[in-house]
Amino acid sequence: MHKKTNDTRCIKTMLDLYKDHNPIVSIIMATFNRVDYLERSIGSFLNQTYKDAELLIVDDGSTDASFDVVNQYIQQYDRIRYLKHSNRRVSITKNVGIMAASGQYLGFLDSDDAYEPDYIEHRFQFMQAHPEVDLLEGGIRIIGDPFVKDRDNPSVKIHLSKCIVGATFFGKAKVFRHLGGFNKHVQYSEDSEFWHRAKSTCRVHKIEHPGYIYYRNTPDSICNSI
Repeated sequence: MHKKTNDTRCIKTMLDLYKDHNPIVSIIMATFNRVDYLERSIGSFLNQTYKDAELLIVDDGSTDASFDVVNQYIQQYDRIRYLKHSNRRVSITKNVGIMAASGQYLGFLDSDDAYEPDYIEHRFQFMQAHPEVDLLEGGIRIIGDPFVKDRDNPSVKIHLSKCIVGATFFGKAKVFRHLGGFNKHVQYSEDSEFWHRAKSTCRVHKIEHPGYIYYRNTPDSICNSI
């Protein structure tokens, strides 16, 4: 970040949550009624070449059998955790994950998307090689319609390459906490609002490595229902 801060949210030390050591990277998965896609998304996390990472699944009040699927994984993998609350929308759900994460770096994975196997490793290595960078964004492979409604003019569609895709955010945990997470009052494109706030105080970087697989064919996704 450009300047130091005394903000206690930025320097907060997380509790030691693991028997051995806390993972360096925390991946946050906000989910709501995605039972048909969870195995694909969780499986892509488990297939990562970088292993020093936890997956924190935050359930935004699912009413389907999501927990039945997730429970099979949390019983088998110590580095997968699960939290659930009543339906509070995506921004608050992501913020819960940000505050509960144990890692020094945070990333995101939508529960109907997936990672290429080297997704985390590539971004972690970039951050290690460029310690001055606080936050990364970008690097998607689109499956389906690449056009979404423009945040400022919903009557117009724009290509996803022109958008800020919050699912691809990867950065220092203290940055997310210092910025107060995502704005709960923003109902669409909360990721671009966060990115613009981050640019004013942090060093951000666009990355091209297409490690995030963005599935656009989920019928009731936010982008498809706005």
